[in-house]
Amino acid sequence: MKRLTALVLFAALGGCVSLAPEPEVPAVVADLPPAFPDTDTPGDYRPAAWWTGFEDPVLDTLVADALDANLDIVQAAARAERAAAQARVARAGLLPSLEGSAGASYSDTPVSGGAFANFPGAPSRIVNETYSLGLAAAYELDLFGRVRNDLGAARSDAVAAEYDLRAVRLATAAEVISAYFDIVDARFQIENTLQSVDILAERTDRTEERYLRGLAQSFELYQVREQLRAAEASLPAREVALTSAEGRLATLLAQYPETLSEALRRPLKPELVFDPVPAGLPAELLAQRPDVAASWQRLEAARQRIGARRAERFPALRLSASTGTQGASPVDVVDVGQNWLLSLGANLVAPIFDGGRISAQVAAVRAAYDEAAAAYGQSVLTAYREATVAIETYEEQRQRYRLIAAQATEAQAALDLQARRFNSGVGDYVGYLDALRSYTQVESSLSAAGRDVALARLGVHRALGGDWFLRPEFEEETSE
Repeated sequence: MKRLTALVLFAALGGCVSLAPEPEVPAVVADLPPAFPDTDTPGDYRPAAWWTGFEDPVLDTLVADALDANLDIVQAAARAERAAAQARVARAGLLPSLEGSAGASYSDTPVSGGAFANFPGAPSRIVNETYSLGLAAAYELDLFGRVRNDLGAARSDAVAAEYDLRAVRLATAAEVISAYFDIVDARFQIENTLQSVDILAERTDRTEERYLRGLAQSFELYQVREQLRAAEASLPAREVALTSAEGRLATLLAQYPETLSEALRRPLKPELVFDPVPAGLPAELLAQRPDVAASWQRLEAARQRIGARRAERFPALRLSASTGTQGASPVDVVDVGQNWLLSLGANLVAPIFDGGRISAQVAAVRAAYDEAAAAYGQSVLTAYREATVAIETYEEQRQRYRLIAAQATEAQAALDLQARRFNSGVGDYVGYLDALRSYTQVESSLSAAGRDVALARLGVHRALGGDWFLRPEFEEETSE
């Protein structure tokens, strides 16, 4: 008891003792590589409106509208506000509570049947009036940090909810961009397919004429007709892809697809971004990813809840005070000098036997901490994998686009050659149609490759939680 009393007094004088364990980084996070593979120079990070790099005002407007109206963002914002309010509720435990009261009572009871009913001169009834005004205050000294740890946990939960909101905003912007590029590509593919159908239809007519004149075999005719039917059959699927992309975009904007016609009426011409990901992006950027940051905050909340539940094993010192006035009439109540009253109290309450409730609660929050630590480690591993794969995918898609662009250059040259041969009378029109058909196929592949480059770039932004840039001092060092 002497040691316990000394500990209580020390805690009261020292302010607060925290029984929460020290922060500990999971081993899998401590072993995180210093930088992503194939990098050797330092970098820096900055979340920004990175989608403006596509230099498309239509896209910029759509992303801004989605960030304002998206219903997933609205829900996440409400959850963040709720968590912030719960943190304010927890903070109230650090402050004393103060209540005011005002009362009035009136009683009129008969004396007959009572012990003094037969006394000479006794009144037949007793009338009593009482009026009171008062203030009552209560406060619990947070000797072992229960309230402060609960407050810290609530604040960490609030910060985690704010990071969740950022993650939803990042995902919404990414989904808008993805749907937008799908729409751009789907529109081009439909136009390209219609052009291919026209070319193949004309090619079929020419082949039929040559077949009837004995200049073409039946196999060639069947082959051209098959290509025509295949092109016609691909058109409904491309229309469905366009409708699906427009529906996704409308949902992200909290609209119906029919209302998007005005927004998408302008030419959709986003600029592709081919800039390489700068070397030296440190792996510690993953800590800036909203989902990773939220996971860390939830780990902190679980850690502080351990301290709060441990503190329930120790005594709690509760102080109370009340003051006011009381009188037989409203006038007496305001006569503070004569009718005031005061009450002070202090209670030291300590658990003795609770059937193992506190021990079970400590075990539960400890298990929750272990779960949160594993979840945080998993989030870092997942983020590192996603970032590494996204950077590699972007580089591969850039290379693929360059190869298809070179193929398109060759197809354009072949088409120009066939056009010159036909115009000069050396070549036939069928050869020109075949070259034109080949060129449209390459253009279709190039459009899809451009979309893939944009989505791969988008994947890097999303994996790193936004944008990046090199530090000014690094740029000076490299220039020297």
